[in-house]
Amino acid sequence: MKKSLIQTLARTALVASLAIGLAIHAQAADFKVGLSVSLSGPNSSLGVPYVKGMQAAQAYKGEINGRKIQLVVLDDGSDPTTAGRNARKLVDEEKVDVLMGTSGVPAAIAMAQVGRDAKVPMIGLTPIQLDPAENPWVFTVAQPTQLMIDAVVQRMQKDGIKTVGYIGFSDAWGDLVYNALMKAAPAAGIKVLGNERYARADASVTGQILKLLALKPDAVMTGGAGTPGALPFLALQERGFKGPVYGQHGLINPDFVRVVGASGQGALMPTGPVIVAEQLPNDYPTKKIAMDFRAAFQKVNNAATSDAFSAYSFDGWLVFLDAAARAKGEPGTPEFRQSLRDAIASTKEVVGTHGVYNFKPGDLYGVDQRARVIVKLENGQWKLAN
Repeated sequence: MKKSLIQTLARTALVASLAIGLAIHAQAADFKVGLSVSLSGPNSSLGVPYVKGMQAAQAYKGEINGRKIQLVVLDDGSDPTTAGRNARKLVDEEKVDVLMGTSGVPAAIAMAQVGRDAKVPMIGLTPIQLDPAENPWVFTVAQPTQLMIDAVVQRMQKDGIKTVGYIGFSDAWGDLVYNALMKAAPAAGIKVLGNERYARADASVTGQILKLLALKPDAVMTGGAGTPGALPFLALQERGFKGPVYGQHGLINPDFVRVVGASGQGALMPTGPVIVAEQLPNDYPTKKIAMDFRAAFQKVNNAATSDAFSAYSFDGWLVFLDAAARAKGEPGTPEFRQSLRDAIASTKEVVGTHGVYNFKPGDLYGVDQRARVIVKLENGQWKLAN
């Protein structure tokens, strides 16, 4: 009888232990965010900041109504096919409630297709060119390319530019920048000369730059991102080009600044206001949260942030926090994912570091002109130019 009592007590303790363990596990994973980014390959100079920014966001606020948020991170190796596989793994195996990523437009499109098929909402961290009618499950916290390039063209007009040569990536990002430039420049009285392209993994663009300079443009517009985006600047300096060189928000990161060196001196480009937060007026709508983000990033990473990409992750997290708090149903269920998608689509005045977010059905983007400023690279530092 004594032995039976001991066995009964042991079984009771085991059951209690398992119950406690399951309760702790459930609490730790009440919500799941799946992040796929480029931690290796040519896009890693963007992907690593994305992860650091997301970790800062989780430390800033890691729960919703007392329920914890688990972050699952996968490396896509700068490969769109791998990004798609990662998204599938996050959905099928990790059972995430929302997808986030990634470090390039082609890879983000691959993830978005998985989100659509699996009916899991996605918050993109890079501009995505998709038809919302065909994929109503994806949104992005990045600024639409046209909004940013319009600001560049306005600056060109102010600088008296009449002709501009173009060189960009030979992929979807290069297309987005070029198409936006072609839409804005003619109305401003600026003629676009050439359309030179290069791959992200290329080591030189000398040939393309020689073709472009033969057209004698007043200025050059670049459509690259991350460290590969520095190649046109380096080649232009080598060939002695003296005109203005313009970039866009895909270049705002410290690795670009490091690689471009003196060749980037004076370059003008648009970015979210978080990059120059301390230079903004105190009443600028995003200044306070931008400074909060910087403090959280410093605490988690033991280093200051100097890129735009970590802040996109932070903003994606803020949009998710707001929507998840309003969504109905239990995390991990199809009902919750549907409700979460609907909640994201009805986001109103969520203040982030890059802009103030207002999403609506049928629109990928949620920001307006409050999400852009023009900055100039001076001695390795970004300075507010307007």
